[in-house]
Amino acid sequence: MKKFIIVTVSILIAVISLAQDSSIPFKKEYFKDRKDDYKAAVKDLDDGLDLYEQGEFYWKAAIYKLEKANVFNPNNAQLNYKLGNCYLHATEKAKSLNYFLKAYELRPTIAKDIHYKIGKGYQLNYQFDKAKAEFEIHRMKLEVSETKELLKIDKLVLECNEATKLMEDPVRVWIDNVGDKINSKFPEYGPLITADESMMIFTTRRPSETSKELIGGQYNEDVFISKKDAQGNWGQALPIGDKINTKEHDATAGLSNDGKILYLYSSGNGGDLFQSLRIEDEFSKPKNLGKKINGDFSWDSGASLSYDGKELYFISNREGTRGERDIWVSKWNEKRGQWGDAESVGPKVNTIYDEIGVFMHPDGKTMYFSSDGHKGMGGYDIFYSTKEADGTWGKPTNIGYPVNTADDDLHFVMAASGKHGYYSSYREEGVGGDDIYMISFLGKAKEPLVSGEDNLLASIAAPIEEKMIQAQVELEIANNLTILKGVVLDEETKKPIEASIELVDNEAQKKILVVKSDGKTGGFLISLPAGKNYGIAVSAEGYLFHSENFEIPESAGYTEYEKLIYMKKIEVGKSIVLRNIFFDLDRSTIKPISKLELDRLIELMTENKTLRIEISGHTDTQGSESYNMKLSQNRAKAVVDYLINAGFESSRFESKGYGEEKTLISDEEISKLPTKSERKDASAVNRRTEFKILGY
Repeated sequence: MKKFIIVTVSILIAVISLAQDSSIPFKKEYFKDRKDDYKAAVKDLDDGLDLYEQGEFYWKAAIYKLEKANVFNPNNAQLNYKLGNCYLHATEKAKSLNYFLKAYELRPTIAKDIHYKIGKGYQLNYQFDKAKAEFEIHRMKLEVSETKELLKIDKLVLECNEATKLMEDPVRVWIDNVGDKINSKFPEYGPLITADESMMIFTTRRPSETSKELIGGQYNEDVFISKKDAQGNWGQALPIGDKINTKEHDATAGLSNDGKILYLYSSGNGGDLFQSLRIEDEFSKPKNLGKKINGDFSWDSGASLSYDGKELYFISNREGTRGERDIWVSKWNEKRGQWGDAESVGPKVNTIYDEIGVFMHPDGKTMYFSSDGHKGMGGYDIFYSTKEADGTWGKPTNIGYPVNTADDDLHFVMAASGKHGYYSSYREEGVGGDDIYMISFLGKAKEPLVSGEDNLLASIAAPIEEKMIQAQVELEIANNLTILKGVVLDEETKKPIEASIELVDNEAQKKILVVKSDGKTGGFLISLPAGKNYGIAVSAEGYLFHSENFEIPESAGYTEYEKLIYMKKIEVGKSIVLRNIFFDLDRSTIKPISKLELDRLIELMTENKTLRIEISGHTDTQGSESYNMKLSQNRAKAVVDYLINAGFESSRFESKGYGEEKTLISDEEISKLPTKSERKDASAVNRRTEFKILGY
């Protein structure tokens, strides 16, 4: 079979070499009856070629003039070939095919790489068998010494085979344009979203106050922002502000899950990354991330912060890069208050080709990125890799067709839920050029779930307002995590408070991160990957700390949890629940995982030296009243003893057990809950330790 193909190709090449050149040159004698049109066409041709000769960066800008010349004379081989090249470097790459075919028809010897270019055109138009045939013809023309070109052909043939395979088993998705509130008739790309999809920041090349002049046929890049309204619709996108947008290129690079830290790329100094902070809903002037991230001679872009803020993943071609560009990671040095030396994420992810557009999912273990080195459909494809038990990154998986196409697929981000991804793409039905699209991942077809009981978290009823939003779709890519969104308010005035929110791993007795609520809105957002017992402490000067506990099983699925947290001022009579003090079952022995909560109480007593408090124990209604009273008294006393052993005078404490006298949820309310799991969690709310201020 192989011999037959080679013979057939050889005959085809011989026939082609004998074909007559039918290209019509741009000369007066060919257009004697169209003199005026001829002059205009030559002017357009010259203007277009002036741009073309300046290099690939200007080829997209050259299309308009060259197209006008081509309308006048569509039978010039060189013009068709150059238009094909222009489209290969433009948004509408698939259009290149017809120009290359026309150039070949007019002059089969137009260029040594014409069959390679036709093959690329077929590949971009999903005609993979024809593409492979053209690639094989191009291979026949290469010398044995042209190793790099031969390897390129091998890669392209593999891409065609992989594309065919992926298209036979497409992923179930909807791909929808996000609409004209965000997209314009100019290119939009580089979308960044908060974990809950409430805010989007993106790059656009539309005209603006800071970008008024066309350069190379396009306006400079600016950064715009859009927020969802109460109905979940995107609001009109607006410039993010003059602290970020300048007269130069300003482009998005990454965004923290809560939208408080924005990373930006600037082309100055060879390409550097900058950081801007959102303070009271306004972004600050960007600051260079420093030499640990931005190398002196490297091109650094595309940043993504880990969910705990301790690792920054970014793209760089610095020394040690395996391919053209690799994904690197730098760890935050708490003591020095700066990023540490960058390290490659490893050879399973980084190839000898190009990796760009890294995005760390809020689950803390999934990394999305684009690559033209792993098995893909052509150009850059989107892949994901998961962190293995030893901390290394596993073998990447192609996210699948139709998310990935035969063209470049870039700038992908995934919502915390895993239900929606966002990226930029060119589609004929788009608003204009590259648009931003939302991908809805539907998962495998199956019967709808009737119950969401496995997603119920923490407390069902608590002394603060709360709302839970549950996932509705089981996804191919499981996201077992919880997004905690909250607003911190003064209990009496109901005004927002800038508070510190500390997240700890109770089992490991380790602080994971500290974030601040917004001083203007009181809002905050925290990602809680599954498989941990989390303690959350909210503190602000002049207020009692507020604590929450979330124990999230490995298979919890995705849940959004919303809370209104009312902070109580340090005043006599005020009380709070200590939600992260735990006891052994039916005993008054304090579990070691309670240490961080007790340390917070110790800190409060140390800072307020005249503070006198009552520690109280409370139970549910299971068991006898006498048993519950004794158990609650012993538990309250155990906490007081712990505090006294920490060095405080016993006169500052009282301990009291209330048993089941002061349940937060009545037995009647519990009995009305629909599931056993909900009733169990409601009973757990009644088992608690509190403290009340007796004197101050």
